[in-house]
Amino acid sequence: MEAQDPKQFSIKFVEFDHDYVLSAVCSSASVLRFHFLLSPTHFVCTGTFGRVHLVKEKMAKRYFALKVMSIPDVIRLKQEQHVHNEKSVLKEVNHPFLIRLFWTYHDERFLYMLMEYVPGGELFSYLRNMGRFNNSTGLFYSAEIICAIEYLHSKEILTDFGFAKKLVDRTWTLCGTPEYLAPEVIQSKGHGRAVDWWALGILIFEMLSGFPPFFDDNPFGIYQKILAGKIDFPRHLDLYVKDLIKKLLVVDRTRRLGNMKNGADDVKRHRWFRSTDWDAVPQRKLKRNKCYVKYTNFEDAHLSSFAGKTSSVSF
Repeated sequence: MEAQDPKQFSIKFVEFDHDYVLSAVCSSASVLRFHFLLSPTHFVCTGTFGRVHLVKEKMAKRYFALKVMSIPDVIRLKQEQHVHNEKSVLKEVNHPFLIRLFWTYHDERFLYMLMEYVPGGELFSYLRNMGRFNNSTGLFYSAEIICAIEYLHSKEILTDFGFAKKLVDRTWTLCGTPEYLAPEVIQSKGHGRAVDWWALGILIFEMLSGFPPFFDDNPFGIYQKILAGKIDFPRHLDLYVKDLIKKLLVVDRTRRLGNMKNGADDVKRHRWFRSTDWDAVPQRKLKRNKCYVKYTNFEDAHLSSFAGKTSSVSF
């Protein structure tokens, strides 16, 4: 999209220091001009060092998520590399199950990232609300996640526990939720694609059980259980999914499903996915159980007004 004459735009902005942020977004360096749709107490989400605002580009009337991060807070929390990784990875990817990044800007106080607005909230919020997923729901989400992992690995990108980054041989960064860390990360052996398949095994177990397979009151206890590799399965789990989880949670990464010669194909061919149409998955045509959106999944129920109004654009 070409930059527009600022005189063509009138922006109603409701605080967030907030005159400053407005002036930055309206500056000549800005590619787009927006309506800021939510009041200071209504955000798509808030984080440790930033907020995500729901915005609408006035001329085309399309909805976006504008992530605004405080540079001093990013530096204070030593998150510079993670923010850089997020930007570089999102600029490179284009996949139906990954958020798109359209525009970035920064000044002396804030970083700005204009991203695809995807209503629906977080998977873990649904999981907490439901307690656990049934087999078909867990399979549905697992299939989509596998397609996303496969795509990222084709780009030499690790999901790396939520901090996606380019893979250069191996990496030694220890970060993320303790319950999801692979043994090789805990042991500082350097890690590669295998960590994402381990994390998938943890996620599938947690989606279908309602709790992770390795849990303790302190991280050290969690690490000990991960290295021991003993898994106690709830009785209700499908036999095929138990087999899949066991093969994903193999301590020896050279024998871990997904990390061997055939890569993601080994996971996709597993018997748990025997009825899955893998061609339909990236086209979003995979059938699933009806899922009702809970708008408590967001910062405020006012966001329900914008459900389904996504940002599908070409720049």
